[in-house]
Amino acid sequence: MSGGPSITLKSQPIDGNNTGNAAAAQQQQQSANGAASGSSAAAAAAGSQGQNHGNGGGVGGGASAPAEGTRQNSLQRIQQRKQKVFNLPVAQKLAKLSMYSSCQSEGCRCTGWKTPQENRHRDVESSYCPEFNEECRNSSCRHSLRTHIAHLDNISSSSMDELLGAIIDMENLFMSMQRVEDEDTKKVYLYLFRLLRQCVLTRQQAVIRGPLGDPPFESPCITKAVLSLVFYKYNHLNPTELQTMTEVAKTFLNFLNHYNFESPSTRRGDLTHEDASNYKINYTRWLVFCHVPAFCNSLRQFETSLVFGRTLLRTVFQYMSQQLKKKCISERDRFPEDKRSIITQMPKFLEALRAELLKDDSPIWDPNYRPPNSFVIQQRKRHQEVAPAVAPGGIVASVGSAKRASVGEPLHKRIKKEPTDRSISENLDDLPTDVVMRAMKSVSESKTTNKAEILFPVNVSRDENVKAEEQKRAIEFHVVGNSLTKPVDKQTVLWLLGLQLVFAYQLPEMPREYISQLVFDTKHKTLALIKENQPIGGICFRPFPSQGFTEIVFCAVTMSEQVKGYGTHLMNHLKDYSIQRGIKHLLTFADCDAIGYFKKQGFSKDIKLARPVYAGYIKEYDSATLMHCELHPSIVNTQFIAVIRNQSEILKELIAQRHNEVQKVRPGLTCFKEGLPSIPVESIPGLREIGWKPQMRPARSARPLEESSDPEKLATSFASVLQSVRQHNTAWPFLRPVTAAEVPDYYDHIKYPMDLKTMGERLKKGYYQTRRLFMADMARIFSNCRFYNSPDTEYYRCANSLERYFQTKMRELGLWDK
Repeated sequence: MSGGPSITLKSQPIDGNNTGNAAAAQQQQQSANGAASGSSAAAAAAGSQGQNHGNGGGVGGGASAPAEGTRQNSLQRIQQRKQKVFNLPVAQKLAKLSMYSSCQSEGCRCTGWKTPQENRHRDVESSYCPEFNEECRNSSCRHSLRTHIAHLDNISSSSMDELLGAIIDMENLFMSMQRVEDEDTKKVYLYLFRLLRQCVLTRQQAVIRGPLGDPPFESPCITKAVLSLVFYKYNHLNPTELQTMTEVAKTFLNFLNHYNFESPSTRRGDLTHEDASNYKINYTRWLVFCHVPAFCNSLRQFETSLVFGRTLLRTVFQYMSQQLKKKCISERDRFPEDKRSIITQMPKFLEALRAELLKDDSPIWDPNYRPPNSFVIQQRKRHQEVAPAVAPGGIVASVGSAKRASVGEPLHKRIKKEPTDRSISENLDDLPTDVVMRAMKSVSESKTTNKAEILFPVNVSRDENVKAEEQKRAIEFHVVGNSLTKPVDKQTVLWLLGLQLVFAYQLPEMPREYISQLVFDTKHKTLALIKENQPIGGICFRPFPSQGFTEIVFCAVTMSEQVKGYGTHLMNHLKDYSIQRGIKHLLTFADCDAIGYFKKQGFSKDIKLARPVYAGYIKEYDSATLMHCELHPSIVNTQFIAVIRNQSEILKELIAQRHNEVQKVRPGLTCFKEGLPSIPVESIPGLREIGWKPQMRPARSARPLEESSDPEKLATSFASVLQSVRQHNTAWPFLRPVTAAEVPDYYDHIKYPMDLKTMGERLKKGYYQTRRLFMADMARIFSNCRFYNSPDTEYYRCANSLERYFQTKMRELGLWDK
């Protein structure tokens, strides 16, 4: 039996000289020269270990620790090759891109520049760098290399690296197609290769569309079902035993997420026709969305346990559980002493999961079943507090810790406090936990795998740009000040002089002598923004630790560097600086030009400090406004904007997921054509799926005419009321629609006009099937009138009088319940 499909690497000899690559194989029919020595490493990266089919990445099904090491080394080699290409000179990068770029000459159909005959064995990833005027070897092209890259003149360095990464992924896929034997797998590789090839040509995002559908493919997902199983079966255990079973479940999920499934042709003999058909579909989905993206990060990757459900797990569970049991037995002695209970409990857990898989009425596979939020939050908190245990053999007792470990992806998790208020706990029931986690995962992955920025980079906020500059050390922030007790270095003095000039130039109304006095005063400090070793902005401040506040004296950024987000980032650094020193209040006197800036930074004219706290300490200025900002000790202000933005993206993702769920076209109702006069509301297809629930209305006293009464009799009553209203002496303003000629700006204010004539027309057409529709239109007439006219007008008084008369007539007929 053969293992899972492999991703073949391009060989990387020690001397750095390759004899060929997948591009040459595609363009020059030399596939035999490319990537030959890297195939074994690629097999390890893909998880294929000869006869050890079905190996898991974190818990291998019979794979040894050295084999796991080989897999990790292969993944590192993929990243190392990409990094090597990213570090090439720009000319060599462009030469590499030219091989996959269409000729820009009008009428030429060449899809990539081909190396001249004399250099066809040389590799642009090593020392070879063709001249831009060298001609393409394609006889139908013969245009220069420069012609093939003319459209890349203004491409940014990051976009170029993304394109090169996609090309390397494409070359690996191309070589994999030459090695894989299974025809179904080869077709998937070919599809993904063509997809990436097209994306490189068009510089567009790689989006997988077609009959496979979009993840997740089944509800509930395996992760949610396994979490439900822990609660359903083991909630009665003490906290220690419950935590052990939780770790067992996470170990199982980790094994599943790194498991290499057999090809459909291999499983054909032990599956029924229906199961084989379903397995082939799910196997293709697994390849496209889970397996290949693990090594080709140009494609968006999903975890197997988050996108698949009961159908896939049923078809692979028997053999996969056997492999997991063998692995636990073989590595028992190498597992940490305090975690060996996980090995002991694994068979018990697998048997319980198998029983729930076979039961048709198992609650854990019910999409509406979920453990209480207190249990979910408690388990999540424990998972975040307890570090993942890793056995010497490679068993990882954690779900998320092994994800893309080879790439070195950091794990940032924040511990959520368990809500103590009952109302908070009840509000958490609005959205299932797995839905929120899926949205958070989708947002996180989109930031690293979305290739839309190759051609059209998104408009990153100014705050993100400033933070990126700070990380690259293009700008720096330093708190500097003068001192009389210790020597001040020359660099600090130069920065203080530069800050003095910035403040003097940007604050022309402030005397220069006063600025110099405060900047060099030993009790004042200045947060300096340094760019190219020159101060371009700063905040001069004086802390009063005994009073618990800091006074901001000057705040300015040089004119040429404004509107770039520096001012906001400066203030955020000052806030964090103050919090670290136990100061929770900022005060400043702002002139009329600065009030807007300080409001954006969280300052307010509402001073929450008692005047005796700051009076006599802070310097007061004429024609200036005192403003106050209260600091929260738990907020990291330099990260706060990014946190809010991330929350906004998660909300947008939740809305998009919900939108995709409800945007389903369903067949129309045919029951009315068959003679049924009405049907229950809840029987409308799709209504319950979008969250509709029947509302229990309070019992009302019987009326002679209710919604369920004879429609003709109800219409007669409406006609009688409408006629009486028309004849009332205050109805004259509402008899017909208001025209724009009479009142030109009426429709600028009133978006939904209504009048008695329009209501009569609707009544004739049978629009008013219920009294509430009739009452709503009548109420709109009066509300529009009161909205447009002032209370002292005749129209306003007519509306009030006619409304009272209308309500009286409705009560007489028993149609008013207010």
